[in-house]
Amino acid sequence: MDSSTQKFYPVHGFDSREHLETYLSNKPDMAFGDDSIKFPMECLHRAFSEGHIKGDLLIDISIGSFIHHLYTPSGYFKQILVLRCSEQCIMELNKWINTRTGAFDYSHIMEYIKFTEGNSDQCQDKDMTLKTAITKIMKCNIDNENLTDPEVLPPADCVISASFLDLISKDQDDYINNFRKFVKLLKPEGHLILFGVLNTTYVMVGQDKVHVFRYDEKFARKVLTDEGFVIDHCAVQKKTAVSDLIDYEAFMFITAHRE
Repeated sequence: MDSSTQKFYPVHGFDSREHLETYLSNKPDMAFGDDSIKFPMECLHRAFSEGHIKGDLLIDISIGSFIHHLYTPSGYFKQILVLRCSEQCIMELNKWINTRTGAFDYSHIMEYIKFTEGNSDQCQDKDMTLKTAITKIMKCNIDNENLTDPEVLPPADCVISASFLDLISKDQDDYINNFRKFVKLLKPEGHLILFGVLNTTYVMVGQDKVHVFRYDEKFARKVLTDEGFVIDHCAVQKKTAVSDLIDYEAFMFITAHRE
């Protein structure tokens, strides 16, 4: 299938529940546990246990209805604002927030948290801690300079993003422009946390082949430094899953702050 038949996430979206079941579930045939769950949970635990990243407000702008990357940060911020560009993703998240019938089950994520953090008592409270910390789920529009126009958000102590830039960017210039919109959400001294998939061109969600902008670690680092950020930590994990659902080479995790 050539690139002309690929769907573009900001325009076409995708089935957010299918995305969760394929890349984050506890199903026996879910091949991405080490890459999409274990790796980010370990990186987040390491980053936050150092004590530098904390504050009043965290803004999350990620793909689909993923929230597993917010369990660890929820203990370090008073409130979390969640931005998504799809109404379906927002509906799926609200179903989980309000503990409605049919909500996606994240209980298996706790096993990864127990493994990384080693405190089973605190892990039992993390679900409620996260639900309490998320004060608003909002729709965003990547075509606007102010992503939440007409509402203006207070500047955040930290912005976290899981693969969103990868799916909303068509090329290098597009990635840089989108990045600049992201960082407008930050306080001058704020921290940035990015997850990305390296050297990827597509991801399958059900029958839909969705475009992913292909870039490498060198490009990601250059964008950050060119835009005035100091990279505190960068970790790359080579692909461990055997699957043709996504053609990624590695997962990347970066924490950075403004100089």
